[in-house]
Amino acid sequence: MAQNGGDLELPHRRLGGAKEQPNGKFADPLSLAERKRRDREERLELLLWKKPLLTLQYFLLESLITLKEWTCKLWQQRAMVLAVLLGLGFFSFIYSIEGTHQKYVQYLEKKFLWCAYWVGLGVLSSVGLGTGLHTFLLYLGPHIASVTLAAYECSSVNFPEPPYPEQITCPQEDGVEGSITLWSIISKVRLEACMWGAGTAIGELPPYFMARAARLSGAEPDDEDYEEFEEMLEQAEKAQDFPTRAKLAVQKMVQKVGFFGILACASIPNPLFDLAGITCGHFLVPFWTFFGATLIGKAVFKMHIQKLFVVITFSKHIVEQMVSLIGAVPLLGASIQKPFREYLEAQRGKLHQQAGQGSPTGENWLSWVFEKVVITMVCYFVCSIINSMAQSYAKRLQQKSYSEEKTK
Repeated sequence: MAQNGGDLELPHRRLGGAKEQPNGKFADPLSLAERKRRDREERLELLLWKKPLLTLQYFLLESLITLKEWTCKLWQQRAMVLAVLLGLGFFSFIYSIEGTHQKYVQYLEKKFLWCAYWVGLGVLSSVGLGTGLHTFLLYLGPHIASVTLAAYECSSVNFPEPPYPEQITCPQEDGVEGSITLWSIISKVRLEACMWGAGTAIGELPPYFMARAARLSGAEPDDEDYEEFEEMLEQAEKAQDFPTRAKLAVQKMVQKVGFFGILACASIPNPLFDLAGITCGHFLVPFWTFFGATLIGKAVFKMHIQKLFVVITFSKHIVEQMVSLIGAVPLLGASIQKPFREYLEAQRGKLHQQAGQGSPTGENWLSWVFEKVVITMVCYFVCSIINSMAQSYAKRLQQKSYSEEKTK
C-alpha cells in the first residue's frame, strides 16, 4: 500500500519543498496551473486495475466522510426526518392491518415500486456528469422492444396481470389481426418510459447545484468540469474546433432563450446537456425554471421520440426484413440467421403459454450474451463509482496541501 501511494504523495512533497520568499509568497518551479494539471493526472491514475489497494483504501475513507456529511445534514433537518419517519410508521400500520382496503394498498404498492424502479434506473443513467449506467440500452429499450414484439404477435396489448410486467403472455381471448397501432404500444409503455425520463431529469441536478454553489460562494471552483466551462467562456472568441463550438452553442441557447432553450436541449438526445446544467447554475437560473424545463423535455418529448424509434424498429415487418437481410450476408449469413430465427420462435412460444406455466428450460445464446453484457456493464459502473470516490479523496488531500501552503 505504501508503494501504491508513492505517486499520490508526490504533489504534497513538492508543495512542502517550496521555500518562502521575503514577500510571503512561495517559490515554486511549477506554475499553479501546471501543478494542478499534474495533480489531476496523478488522480486519474488512481484506478482499481492499476492501484487496487490504495484505491480501495481511499474509497473507504471517502465513503466514511460522505456518510458523516450526510448524517450531519440529516441532523440539521431532524424535524423533517422525524415527520418522514412518522409518515412511514403510519403507512406501515395501514399496510399491516387486515381489511377491505388491502386490495388498494397492494395495487398502490405495486405501482409505486414499479415507478420507483424506473426512476432509479433513470437516475443511474444520467447521474455523474455523463458517466452513468446506460440503462435505456440495458433495460428500458429491451422492455419496449419486448412489448412491441408481443403486441404484434398477440394482436393485443391487454397482457394479463399478473404476470405482466414481470413476464409477458398473450391474453386468452384472440385479438383482431391488424388492430395494433403505434399509439397503442406507446400508450402501453408510457408510464415506465416517463418515470425513466423523470429519473434522468433528477440525475441532471448535481451539475446545476455544483455550479450554482460555486457562483454564489464566490470561491474558486474545485470541479474540473466547472473550470473547463469557465475556460471555455474566456476563450469563446478563439474557439475553432467543432466540440467547443457545439458546447458554446448549447451555452448560448440556454443563456439567451431561457426556459425554452433548456426545453429544446432536453427534448433531444444530447450528450452535452450536462453543460446546460452547469450553465444554468453559473448564471443563477431559478431552480424550477431549469428543473421544470428539463423534466418536461426528458420525461415527455424526448421519451416519446425514443419510444417511437424503438417501436418502429421492432415492429413485426421491420424485424422480419432485418432477419432476411442477415441471411443475405455472404458466407456467414445463413449461420447467423438461424439463431436469430430460433430466438424469435422461442419468444413467440413463451408469449402463447398459459400464465401459470413455467418458462421453457432451454436458454438461447442471445439471452445468455445479453445477460453477460448487463453483468459486465453493472460491474464496470460499480468500479467507476469506486474509482471516482477514491479520486475524490485524493483531491481532498491535494486541496488540503494547497490550503496548508497558503496559511504558512
